[in-house]
Amino acid sequence: MRGSSASEGFLPSRFELRWQGGVLSHRRQELRHRRTEGTNLDSFACLYVIRGEPYPSGTCVNLTAEETLIGRISNSFAPDLAFTNAFISRRHFVIRKERDRAVLYDLGSRHGTEINGVRLTPHRPYPLNTFDIIKLAKGMTVLHFSYTFAEQTLDLEPLSVTGRVSVPELPLTIHWEKRECVVEGKRIPMSEKEYSLIRVLHENANRLVPLEEIKAKVWPERPPGAEGVPDVTLDELNALVYRIRKKYGKDTFLISAVRGSGYVLESELQSS
Repeated sequence: MRGSSASEGFLPSRFELRWQGGVLSHRRQELRHRRTEGTNLDSFACLYVIRGEPYPSGTCVNLTAEETLIGRISNSFAPDLAFTNAFISRRHFVIRKERDRAVLYDLGSRHGTEINGVRLTPHRPYPLNTFDIIKLAKGMTVLHFSYTFAEQTLDLEPLSVTGRVSVPELPLTIHWEKRECVVEGKRIPMSEKEYSLIRVLHENANRLVPLEEIKAKVWPERPPGAEGVPDVTLDELNALVYRIRKKYGKDTFLISAVRGSGYVLESELQSS
């Protein structure tokens, strides 16, 4: 598969890729990349594309093969999961199935691979865990790893690439004791719920925080529901996230929602 020529009519087994006016288009071709209605797929582990061209947010890659190569597509090469970002190496990293564990190896990529905000050492094994966040291309490509094949797809609010990789001239600072944020020199007080949510996400920056943990930390006063966690609806949680984005600016807290799982805060916040 790898190294075949696109001019010879080669099509990757997982996606049909074709060039149209210089733009790579695609469509999912195998059932292993999405759930089949009424069918429970036999899945070892999964990668969800949170952000990464050319795939829409929520694309699911079912890791059933012994080895899955992730990298950048070219006219003569297509890895198993092929991105178009120039900062991604053609052979960026590989995930291998080793003793029923998914183990990631960075293949000496030029711009590196991060897991939960930590840059990896090339060619060293890194066993993956559910909720791990994998970043490539300076954060322009983000993947979520899970051993569970979820019935839901990722529900993410897209943000501009520029907004995610640029560094503001006046960074965000959080004063936890005062319960206030300083955004571009402006002091903004945090409400109790805003403070609790921002705090739990900040303490787990670049990691997926499960809904159960968020509900327990932000609404501890609520009585437990059927699952033993505070009885908080997703509408309430989504409304709180919306208020935070509106109050502090949509690019201040880069919060991504993973439907049915939790939230991820992507940021390098300064706090005091």
